[in-house]
Amino acid sequence: MLSPKEEFFWKDRFVKGLSLDKSIRITVVKTTEIVETARKNHQLSPVATVLLGRALTGAMLMAAQLKGEERVRLTIHGDGPIGDIIAEANYVGEVRGYVENPNVDLDWAIGAQLSDAIGNGNLQFAKTLYNEAQPITGIVEITDGTITGDLAHYIEQSEQIPSMLALDVQLNDEGEVTSAAGLLVQALPGADLKNLEHIQQQVLKLPPLGLMMERGLYIDDIMVNAMGDVKVQEIDRTPVHFYCRCSKDRFVDALTLLHVDELAEMKNENQELVCQYCNTHYQITADEISKLHLQAVAKLN
Repeated sequence: MLSPKEEFFWKDRFVKGLSLDKSIRITVVKTTEIVETARKNHQLSPVATVLLGRALTGAMLMAAQLKGEERVRLTIHGDGPIGDIIAEANYVGEVRGYVENPNVDLDWAIGAQLSDAIGNGNLQFAKTLYNEAQPITGIVEITDGTITGDLAHYIEQSEQIPSMLALDVQLNDEGEVTSAAGLLVQALPGADLKNLEHIQQQVLKLPPLGLMMERGLYIDDIMVNAMGDVKVQEIDRTPVHFYCRCSKDRFVDALTLLHVDELAEMKNENQELVCQYCNTHYQITADEISKLHLQAVAKLN
């Protein structure tokens, strides 16, 4: 059993580092508790856990490059059985997401691959920034259906930043998340791309990120191991967690946008509303809806 100090040390968070010559930026994130929370909230199958876990981890890596409460939204839209995969994250470490079909399974006996769950389609990426009135969006075709390769393809095509991306989710025999992590290495303007290539080769030699953590390595160790001979200094460290800002009040506010006739149809029965992102269930009573209906009628007079 871990001590309180060890438990705090091992909590989910991201760490950012910069090479001493300021040419290479690296971000490593641990998302084990985040992905396990998503699995429990949505009762995900192993296939859905891995794919949503990678999406959540990738979104957090991208959000870590922003500032304040700027945020990103990652949407995987394919024609496979899992349907849409949505992940959102912001710089302060709040991550949430869901899949359209949380119970998706594949027949491994006939040679199914993880990418079969997603199929063909596209990846949409949006960034909401302080100085932009509208989100900055980009879209690319799905290239391999693993999330990792697709997000790497987006970064290459839309961000046009030489990068190296790794995402990993490890499960036990019961489908529980034992470890989840991600790594993003990017060359900054003026960087010698040979250094990035050196780091890419170094990372390829390493075990999967999740296995490294299960062997006792934390994100700091992974950052140093990934950079190899390239010296790195830490520039930021932030806790991350699965967090949704939904609330009953927000759902009630949303109901006020309905037409008066729609509220009239609903007012005699209790309603259960469910947040897609965190699967929290909210009970709205018939009396509460009746009050909203009366308010809507009053506005018409």
